[in-house]
Amino acid sequence: MQKEFNKDSFREKLQASGPFPMLYMFKFIVPNGKENQIAALFPKNEIELKASSGGKYISTTIQSMMDTPDQIIEIYEKAAVIEGVISL
Repeated sequence: MQKEFNKDSFREKLQASGPFPMLYMFKFIVPNGKENQIAALFPKNEIELKASSGGKYISTTIQSMMDTPDQIIEIYEKAAVIEGVISL
């Protein structure tokens, strides 16, 4: 069962983490073959990919300049609809 995402609490933590715009690191784990769906969320950014030892999953790391906390939240909401995604 997935824990419910509290946008207001997360927004407050982001605002307290430093001034915007800021370079933000996104990390997702997706089933192998779904990494292109994550890449589509970051068309202008380089994405670091690493396969799991069994090859079933791909870890993605993306650093992107974000202007507001809401922009970060929007990325996480878009990623959440990708089947099997785990947001870190």
